Amino acid sequence: MKENFDVIVVGGGMVGAAVACSLGGSALKVAVIENALPQVFAPEQPHDLRVSALSIASKKILEAVGAWGGIVNRRLCPFRRMRVWETAGDTEFCSDDINYPELGYIVENRVTQLALLDRLRDFDNVELMCPAAINKINYSVGSSPEVELGDGRVLSAKVLVAADGGQSKVRQVVGLGVTSWDYNQHALVIYVETDYGQQDITWQRFVPSGPQAFLPLTGHYGSIVWYNSPDEVGRLKALSNDDLLRELVATFPDCLGKVNAILGTASFPLKRQHAQSYVKPGVVLVGDAAHMINPLAGQGVNIGLLDAAALAEVLIDASRQSHDLGDLSVLRRYEKMRRHENLKMMTVMDVFYRVFSNQVLPVKFLRNLGLGLAERILPAKNKVMRNAMGLEGNLPKLARGEPII
Repeated sequence: MKENFDVIVVGGGMVGAAVACSLGGSALKVAVIENALPQVFAPEQPHDLRVSALSIASKKILEAVGAWGGIVNRRLCPFRRMRVWETAGDTEFCSDDINYPELGYIVENRVTQLALLDRLRDFDNVELMCPAAINKINYSVGSSPEVELGDGRVLSAKVLVAADGGQSKVRQVVGLGVTSWDYNQHALVIYVETDYGQQDITWQRFVPSGPQAFLPLTGHYGSIVWYNSPDEVGRLKALSNDDLLRELVATFPDCLGKVNAILGTASFPLKRQHAQSYVKPGVVLVGDAAHMINPLAGQGVNIGLLDAAALAEVLIDASRQSHDLGDLSVLRRYEKMRRHENLKMMTVMDVFYRVFSNQVLPVKFLRNLGLGLAERILPAKNKVMRNAMGLEGNLPKLARGEPII
């Protein structure tokens, strides 16, 4: 027997769970397929290595779907200031300048996912299937997509949502191609204990070998991101914690403060990837399945949550009008809302990365000049800040604090 759903979301991570929560309470029957639940949170646990800088738009989305309280009740670190500098050029953004209490929030990915999954269970129209393995995905234009699970269940959907990451199985099965390239640079993430207590600033310094970044966490903890060549990151990861700490202290700026201990490390390659199309009849891509962005400004999760909000808005609107949810004309409304906005953000991050990775003297002069001017031209500086916070652009209703149900 087939089980019929309006929407099947493959992937119960942050973006997939956000799609389901955004559809929660609607007339649509929704299934979420996830292979494993995240570890239960406990306040005494050390911070996870995987964290994200959630924007104000992301907060509004999470508030609208009822998941923000689950984050606040666990753990988050608000930040008010963001500093970017290189030699002579220096600029600092502050939420006070645009009358906001914060620029954003550093939150562990697991905390965001758990809050969304908790909220998801409150909706009668959403079924979470976890743990669940997918044996096969059946797709052909003109018929409903089907998912065969490891336990023998067969699920049919009007819309199959790929929220299964950068190596999306759904995307590959249905034949949606990607354009991608590597930056030939890796990021080393280092979880540290510091002398400083909780800070309200994130910062990024640019040096010839790549950016150096600091993200504050709660208490006397922080997350350091050290960008460098793959070989150098490999060498650093192979060091003992004591030796790595010595290199860190010698290389990073004094504003980091004293680092008492290194508590964990991880690394990943920098890659840009964009699906050539987000949709096919009955199938839609969201989050990393649709796009992977340079992590310099921490926008990857934020644009994924905007995808989730936009898709839910389109599907609920189509349902109200009794349109076929899987029709290409419906799904293209979502693609129209998100593809250009995502490409714009990806291009800005790409240009930013390439300009600040360039050691040609005229380019160095111009970027330092640009940072210096940014500090002095307040309207332009504030516009950059508002864009980074998700307060401008073609935003879905949930990101503007407006209901869709």
